[in-house]
Amino acid sequence: MDDVSQISEFGKILIFLITGIVMILMLFGVNRLIAPRNPNTEKLSTYECGEEPTGNAWLPFNSRFYVIALVFLLFDVEMVFVFPWATVFGNKSIIALDPRWGWVSLTEMFVFLGILILGLAYVWVKGDLDWIKPNPTVPDSGTNIPQSLYDKINLEQSAFKVKEFSAEAAATLQSTATATPTSATPPKFKPSFKKPANDA
Repeated sequence: MDDVSQISEFGKILIFLITGIVMILMLFGVNRLIAPRNPNTEKLSTYECGEEPTGNAWLPFNSRFYVIALVFLLFDVEMVFVFPWATVFGNKSIIALDPRWGWVSLTEMFVFLGILILGLAYVWVKGDLDWIKPNPTVPDSGTNIPQSLYDKINLEQSAFKVKEFSAEAAATLQSTATATPTSATPPKFKPSFKKPANDA
């Protein structure tokens, strides 16, 4: 007579997870005991693809990367739903019980993929997949200000330059901030109020 298993399938998964966590913790513990620890400036420096990090980390980043990443993420996550469908559609025992299951699952998948293809077509027609849009839209504010004034303001603002960050400048700012006494009183001023002129 066959004995009934005392552990369910979920119990086996739980034992597998506990064993994996214990093994990983044991490996970390052995690494902590055996590995030498000699920290120096090279080991504690920021690792950037094997290159020495230089300059400011605030670099301009093209926002179109986010659009492509979001579109990829949407379709990538949606394709995960294809796997449960494939298990039902490929299960001969379910289809043997009732052949309509195969047609229902096939119809469901065509509807699902059709919705995905419609979404992809919408994004494509809207132009979000184009890296460089062929017809850039110029925003219109609806005002009567001539474009030459905007150009003049832009030229004036482009004359200002942002200073590069350096550790020496930060150290001098820190030293001057600590050197100034904190008990210094702010300059006093007397506000002057004008009475509104009475229209008589």
